Amino acid sequence: MYDASTVLLAFGMTLLAGLATGIGGAIGVMRRNPTDKFMAGALGFSAGVMVYVSLVEILPKGIADLGEEYGERPSHWIGIAAFFGGIALIALIDRFVPEEINPHEPDSVRPDHIDARRNRMMKAGVLTALALALHNFPEGFATFVAALEDPVMAVPIVVAIAIHNIPEGIAVSVPMREATGSRLKAWGWATLSGLAEPIGALIGFLILMPIMGPATMGIAFCAVAGIMVFVSLDELIPTAVSTGENHASTYGMVAGMAVMAVSLALMI
Repeated sequence: MYDASTVLLAFGMTLLAGLATGIGGAIGVMRRNPTDKFMAGALGFSAGVMVYVSLVEILPKGIADLGEEYGERPSHWIGIAAFFGGIALIALIDRFVPEEINPHEPDSVRPDHIDARRNRMMKAGVLTALALALHNFPEGFATFVAALEDPVMAVPIVVAIAIHNIPEGIAVSVPMREATGSRLKAWGWATLSGLAEPIGALIGFLILMPIMGPATMGIAFCAVAGIMVFVSLDELIPTAVSTGENHASTYGMVAGMAVMAVSLALMI
């Protein structure tokens, strides 16, 4: 059982990652967008951190926890099933979000794409916020579980998810500003959409709290690893590449892996 301070710290870290959409919202309403090279590098960096920590740290940790309950061989099979189950969950959510309003589709985070549908700005803004909220539920739980188990290990994960939430905030704020004429309202919508992550963390924790143990945490960790890998491969990397700065995205991803590798080695 986790004490109150540990739970509050994990929730606070998840809230911080989710509210990064407010940074994107501020960028969107101020019309001062980062350069393509910066965005490609930042998104690539996030993908590198998330893929590396998922496959090197979180998935093995989940399998190890499962081993305490089921033994070495069964734990690997259960871990594999949970890993791809996490991928299936996030892919299913993606599947039911229409492509034209999905904030995780590469083109939809670019203002010129949104401006082409000016007469539908309000609808696009609202639907984008809702789609983003739905999609970020499992991401919030992923951050929360990592922070609950090891806050130090969760720091780079929080940073990575926060970076990838910035263009999502842009995707919400740009059409809302055009529709309402209010920068404050547009920024508010973008910021509130990020609350889906701590809400997802809270709901997941309340559901799983009565059955928390090595097996539950092991399955959760393996599923979280799958979610994070899918987010990286389906969202971060394609969005980075769509900027046209392929080298920047690749170098950013390698840098993210390197930073994560060194930080994990320093914790040994």
